[in-house]
Amino acid sequence: MNDDSGAQHSIGSGFGARSTADDVLEGVDLTGRLALVTGGYSGIGLETTRALVKAGARVVVPARRPGPAREALDGLERVEVSELDLGDLESVRAFADRFLASGRTLDIVIGSAGIMACPETRVGPGWEAQFATNHLGHFALVNRLWPAVGPGGARVVSVSSRGHHASGIRWDDVHWERGYDKWGAYGQAKTANVLFAVHLDRLARDRGVRAFSLHPGGILTPLQRHLPRQEMVDRGWIDEQGDPLNPEGFKTPQQGAATQVWAATSTRLDGMGGLYLEDCDVAAPASADGRTGVKDWAVDPEQAARLWELSARLTGVNAFA
Repeated sequence: MNDDSGAQHSIGSGFGARSTADDVLEGVDLTGRLALVTGGYSGIGLETTRALVKAGARVVVPARRPGPAREALDGLERVEVSELDLGDLESVRAFADRFLASGRTLDIVIGSAGIMACPETRVGPGWEAQFATNHLGHFALVNRLWPAVGPGGARVVSVSSRGHHASGIRWDDVHWERGYDKWGAYGQAKTANVLFAVHLDRLARDRGVRAFSLHPGGILTPLQRHLPRQEMVDRGWIDEQGDPLNPEGFKTPQQGAATQVWAATSTRLDGMGGLYLEDCDVAAPASADGRTGVKDWAVDPEQAARLWELSARLTGVNAFA
């Protein structure tokens, strides 16, 4: 099969912005498959877990707060919760060690957990929290779990955002120590999510493992928990009562989960990898108005390799060294 890596253009998937996770999994049998979904108990992560289970998969849901996670997932079969704080590399190591000790093989890894536009927060050795949690935590997790990622068909899905348009990687100040901007920091972290998939795919494709990144769409979920209501009003997202001002402009959580589920399972993506997706299709380069597509800085292979090296140095983990 031809390798179409790097070709950022629509492949005519037959799905779109209003497709749901159940839509893209219709007729797909995931019986016997094992998936790991970070953030799989809230927002679009919860809908991703539900859809994968409905299709027959078993799902591992790492959670910083296992108790609330188990409550949210109550009633779903074939789901297990295990403690993991992506902002704490020791927690990442402990989770990965527990999983590797189980001797199981992962078919799907979806990095759906994240924080957005939080007040300036430092974790670990003073790292900016959005870069540390959204990117470095997932980087360390995938690298530590690598012995369990199944060759010959496994997929790793890195959930980014159109927020990556806000900032490339600030190579001279990745931890925003010279003036913090919460949206710029979020944008850098989301760019890192895309670059991670670009380079992981390059490293892993010979093993038959492919990686993708994506924008799930605009969805009102607990991801907005750090935003003051007035800021969301000012942005035109909600009214003073907290109701969406333009419901048609937002996806439901079920629709928001669709692209990551499609990325993890669609046979239309066989032979491809390292691509940025949106609305259940391969995205085009960023549009002039900035409303769609992927920025060049997020899919640049040289920047992807540079970020991989930086991330390996910061976390002390590199499965491909």
